[in-house]
Amino acid sequence: MSKVAVVYFSSTGNTEAMAEKVAEGARTAGAEVDVFTASEFNGGLVDNYDAIAFGCSAYGAEQLDDSEFEPMFNECEPKLAGKKLGLFGSYDWGDGEWMRTWQETCQNDGAVLVSDGVIANLTPDDDALAACLKLGESLA
Repeated sequence: MSKVAVVYFSSTGNTEAMAEKVAEGARTAGAEVDVFTASEFNGGLVDNYDAIAFGCSAYGAEQLDDSEFEPMFNECEPKLAGKKLGLFGSYDWGDGEWMRTWQETCQNDGAVLVSDGVIANLTPDDDALAACLKLGESLA
């Protein structure tokens, strides 16, 4: 049984709803899943998991939250080589550039992305939630 961590930052609840669906998808596919907020996770936990889903909403000029999420993610980066990853998050405006940039960062770190990042404009709709379930299944 694979172990999957779902790690997210959410200020409005949109990315949290996506995280719950990713976790549900991984559990349905048979994985053991632990869900963490960004403040509960750190680089020391990366090696405990076969796969990790990171979720963060876009802020400002399409960037990751820099108060809690980005410092935690930066601490995890040196351990991501060869790790199965999935990315997700919601945004308010823009075209998803933050997700493309984030995916590129993870690929440069040597991570293995199981799919393109899942993004939702504000509240995730049925399509976005279905994509989150699929992301979780891909990580299991």
